[in-house]
Amino acid sequence: MPSSERAGRPAGHGEAHQRVAAVDGWFTLDGAGPALIGQRCKACKTFVFPPTASWCPNPLCADTEMEEVELSRRGSIWSFTNACYQPPAPYVAREPYEPFSIAAVELEAEQMVVLGQMVRGTRVEDLHVGDQVELVLDTLYEDTDREYLVWKWKPVGAEPAGGYGDRSGDRSGGSGPKKSSAGGNRMAERRRDG
Repeated sequence: MPSSERAGRPAGHGEAHQRVAAVDGWFTLDGAGPALIGQRCKACKTFVFPPTASWCPNPLCADTEMEEVELSRRGSIWSFTNACYQPPAPYVAREPYEPFSIAAVELEAEQMVVLGQMVRGTRVEDLHVGDQVELVLDTLYEDTDREYLVWKWKPVGAEPAGGYGDRSGDRSGGSGPKKSSAGGNRMAERRRDG
């Protein structure tokens, strides 16, 4: 069943909204165990995300047979930054705009890096290269009939999305990346293990 056809839970205002993926076919809508949907080359086993490839991206492989697979739900932060400025359309932002953290996550089994937003309230100062995160679903926006969902990364062991880490007013810093002279956060460098 396509992810956009799975339905039904109350969506905050007591009304039942149909839950649909903001981008159909990129992730499952299983709230208890969502997964990104990727592809794997049948010949060399190279993974691809998002699932748009009609040929293997491995330059050493000329195969064109790709199979759909669910990717790992967990991984480790490879790099991270924040979005202090509102992204342009078609991104749908909360009003007023709230900066958010973004992480490049290396998936456990596939060892490929997937970029995604961190759950609301995750401060860039609290993130570190190598931190373990897991995939969760969260609402991007709602209209009168539908709740449009996206995947996000949540630190392992943190409270569920929506309630995680909302420390309004707590801007005491942390041991994350330092501010650059331009005022934005520098991308964290990938840790080298020797």
